[in-house]
Amino acid sequence: MYNAYPKTGKCIPHNGNEILTICFNNMVVVGRLMDAVRALMMVAVMSLASLSGCFGEDEGSGGVDASDLKVSPSYLPGGEWTTIELSADTDMSVFIPYFIQDPGSLRAQNGTVLDIEKGRTVNVKILFPPRNPDVVLLIGDYGRENWPIRAADESWMDWMNDSSSGSSVMASPNEDPGGEWVWIIPANSTGGGVEIKHLTTLRDQRSDLGEENGVGASGGWLNGRDVYEWVDFITDETPDPLDLADGAKGYLDRWIGNGNPAYEDAITYFEGVMIGYGLDVQVHRFQTGTLWAVNICGYKTGSVYPDEWLVFGAHFDIAPPAAYTPGPGIPGYGTRTGAYDNTAGTSMVLTTASVLADFDARRTMVFCLWSSEEEGLWGSGAFAGDIPDGVTVSNYLNLDMAGINYPGDFALSVYLGPDGSGDVIDQPGMYHLAEWIGADAFDLSYQIERGREEWAASGESPLWQNNYEDMVAIYESPTARSDHDSFQQIGVATLGWNGVVDGYPCYHRDCDKLSTMEEYMVTESATGEANLVHSWDIVTWWAVYAFLHMDQTPVPNEL
Repeated sequence: MYNAYPKTGKCIPHNGNEILTICFNNMVVVGRLMDAVRALMMVAVMSLASLSGCFGEDEGSGGVDASDLKVSPSYLPGGEWTTIELSADTDMSVFIPYFIQDPGSLRAQNGTVLDIEKGRTVNVKILFPPRNPDVVLLIGDYGRENWPIRAADESWMDWMNDSSSGSSVMASPNEDPGGEWVWIIPANSTGGGVEIKHLTTLRDQRSDLGEENGVGASGGWLNGRDVYEWVDFITDETPDPLDLADGAKGYLDRWIGNGNPAYEDAITYFEGVMIGYGLDVQVHRFQTGTLWAVNICGYKTGSVYPDEWLVFGAHFDIAPPAAYTPGPGIPGYGTRTGAYDNTAGTSMVLTTASVLADFDARRTMVFCLWSSEEEGLWGSGAFAGDIPDGVTVSNYLNLDMAGINYPGDFALSVYLGPDGSGDVIDQPGMYHLAEWIGADAFDLSYQIERGREEWAASGESPLWQNNYEDMVAIYESPTARSDHDSFQQIGVATLGWNGVVDGYPCYHRDCDKLSTMEEYMVTESATGEANLVHSWDIVTWWAVYAFLHMDQTPVPNEL
């Protein structure tokens, strides 16, 4: 992340037929109609109807009871794709509000409704949340189409305690080639009450780790422990006299510059990793000024919309020493390792690519490691400015400087854009998508509420500097200090994550090491290593969940 200008605060959206934005800091209350809700999210994160009644009672659910639905196996793993068996003791409809794999298209979709006759059994490949053991299935009369659903900023357990803030969805024909099970879209009616099947999941853990190592985030489809080990490997400063590039076991000194052997060594290595994942890897070289810059991008062609690209990105370059600094006023003197900025993001992109490379996506997946972010977004800017004719970028996900944030005593920032005004959220679809994922999949509704209040009161800058307990702030940011800006400049809606920036004393300095990050992440209840693992687990999973949503239904730029 490089230096630029600070941000300001703005208004906070709330659910309803209008996005009611409550403004702080002498701003006014503004109402803004919600456009293009159906195109934004299949999960109906926007409310189109108020709910009433008790959804665990028989009202609207006929004679169906939760006990009439049998679920096996009894052990339900969280955070990994697993096949469960649903058996019905009476005719019923079951609303599954989690990602499932359609048996016809074999692609992931965000929920479905299944009509199951008495005595019949249906197998469902499902992805239960990775960081919330409490899961629910909603049950109603056979053939039911309309259903209640939680609000975007609350978990299912919160909704069960108070369903008045929720929304409504309905079953809709599957829009995938070969798809068999219905999709879920926003609706105007809840359809009445439902029965709730409350289940509990358990996430797998590695047997060779303890709590001090973040064992709780060490298993599943992906996990934060893998990210930690990537960072540890890439930043390894153990001397290696046989390595003529940087003299170390890791991949250090990743500075742009003609003929920098360490830079080229890292490029070759990251290219090989992506090739090993089975991606079509392209190394894009381009000239900027007198220097050659390089992007490393792995592609997997979409099976339905190949000319729509969904892009993950992080810059792999690190802040150069002062001798390499391209101009006056650049703080610090550079770093050899850049653990936080931005080996962390690089490691999360590699981890994400490793699990999604085998995934059948509708849209073309592009995993990029950008060069020259520290010089002014040169790498991502060159890519965004040279999109092939006939190709569009549907959404962009940015990973830069995450780790020194929640669950340490710092805020996790979830930023989105492009921003069009200083007083209202201009991207409500993306805002509520981020809320929807974080509130339930990671059980962060309380932390998100605290972040909403703090950001509304003080804006972005304090979140990047001050200490905060239990805070996750989702907001629209005008700050153009990372590669998301390159894509916003071409009209793409973006989502990104980071932690402390300007409040980190090792920002762009030689002390930006994994050991320093661990020191900063120590809390009374956990080691720095454990908190780092859990932090990276949250962010990497959040990016993958966002990808799954955006692959099914891209989030448009609403400006």
